[in-house]
Amino acid sequence: MSRFLSPEAACLAPYTPGEQPVDMQYVKLNTNENPFPPSPKVVEAITWGEVEGLKLYSDPACGRLNKAIAARYGLEPENVISGNGSDEILAFAFRAFCGTGRGVAFADITYSFYRSQAALFGLEAAVVPLREDFSLDVDDYMDFSGTVVIANPNAPTGMAIPRADIRRLLEANGERVVIVDEAYVDFGGESCVPLVEQFDNLLVVQTMSKSRSLAGGRLGFALGSGELIAALNRVKYSFNPYNVNRLSILAGAAAMEDGDYFQSCCQTIRDNRAWLTGQLEELGFAVLPSQANFVFAKSDKLSGGGLYRGLKRNGVLVRWWADSGRIEDYVRITVGSMEQLERLIAEIKTMLEEGS
Repeated sequence: MSRFLSPEAACLAPYTPGEQPVDMQYVKLNTNENPFPPSPKVVEAITWGEVEGLKLYSDPACGRLNKAIAARYGLEPENVISGNGSDEILAFAFRAFCGTGRGVAFADITYSFYRSQAALFGLEAAVVPLREDFSLDVDDYMDFSGTVVIANPNAPTGMAIPRADIRRLLEANGERVVIVDEAYVDFGGESCVPLVEQFDNLLVVQTMSKSRSLAGGRLGFALGSGELIAALNRVKYSFNPYNVNRLSILAGAAAMEDGDYFQSCCQTIRDNRAWLTGQLEELGFAVLPSQANFVFAKSDKLSGGGLYRGLKRNGVLVRWWADSGRIEDYVRITVGSMEQLERLIAEIKTMLEEGS
């Protein structure tokens, strides 16, 4: 550790991204990327003239992008903020709505970035255990007076809770902010966007990395009351006003406007998820009920680590968390193309046969 590191930085709990290896060609089912390319409209939008425009700063207000997002969800542009991935939006929210005397609560098994952000900003964090079946019960958060963050569907479990449960949480205390992280909602969850105009303490965070195939474009956004969005912009303009580049603004707007392509890709992933779940269950796996573009599964014949390492040796990547307590025997598998999933199942069958 560097001798120049500040005591505050030494206490951080950095997020660990999924592997991005370059030593060989893998079937990559470990980082929940979309197997399909972005909308053709994205390609049309990024012209040579727009590339030449990179010599100029991007629009700090992300006007074109925010207008497209607002139109998609029936809101006004002042209800939208865009960022460099939803991670940046979440960081803005942690800084804006948490601090001295106002901590943050999130589940023990969820997106680990929340823990990293709590450490980065020196926040008091209440870590709330999921139930034994990995479900999240909003009643466990009712008495918490600080900011509540809920991934819905949750990651890495893929399980979702109904909008009505979030409504109960919002109604219970209108003086706290509830952040609903809907990174995976387009694959089957029930979005809380319809509640935005009813509750000024609700912030819905989404990403274009998953359902709109723009993981490399680094685009996320949040929807909320004008008051909440103004607070986020206060943080943004204190940190990085030009946070979304010119080409990503164009790509995001084009992807948001192509509803037919979006719906087609999401439906295919839902169909592929059902096929994958059925195949794994036939092989004896326990698979949690997922509403995301991944499944969370374990085998009674292969340990989580053994499955991860065996698949990696044979060119297939899945996500596994070592030394992770009650999820150590699980792996998270991205729902890819049918060709990718058939390869995965074939490799697992071989491993099971060799094990027997």
